[in-house]
Amino acid sequence: MSIGAISLVITNSQSSSASDINRNILQFLFVFLILITSWIIYTSDMSVLPIETRLITFLNIILLILVALTPYLFDQVVSTFNSLNVQEYASVLFTVDLAASLLILAIFAHIIAQEEEHLVDDEIMIRMRRIRNTLSILTLIVLVSLVAPWDWLFLGVHVRLLIWSVPIISFWVNRMRRSPFGLPRTPQNP
Repeated sequence: MSIGAISLVITNSQSSSASDINRNILQFLFVFLILITSWIIYTSDMSVLPIETRLITFLNIILLILVALTPYLFDQVVSTFNSLNVQEYASVLFTVDLAASLLILAIFAHIIAQEEEHLVDDEIMIRMRRIRNTLSILTLIVLVSLVAPWDWLFLGVHVRLLIWSVPIISFWVNRMRRSPFGLPRTPQNP
């Protein structure tokens, strides 16, 4: 996040405009949403995971590395100072970074959902299977973005960027549908 915050401050005085400032803020918010969404999923998983194995520790370290790289890679993707080739390369790395992060979160949900381990009760196990399946599908969707070259635009927005936003939108729409604004859900009357 520090890289994104620095890019909000450092501007070229000859070319800075209101649209540049708005673009920088939107880019910062995009990365922030990716990181905060990952953090919420991660803390939800870790709060119900009663054990810590070597695999879980290893995956935690890999996830931390990926999360640390996310702002840097995204900054390289959207930097107007980089050539199209550098932006393309950085966008491939960012795609792999985002997909790997989602996959690790799916693996955590899978570990929790294993019935033979009896780590959690049945209700949480079923919820974790749903989360695992959703995160696995979202991982594949993010990887599909590699089919679209970085210079493909839709309504002035990079196609890969639109595809990268699918996991964020999916998470927040699902979260709002389950319990809008943190309020308990009211039972539905037939």
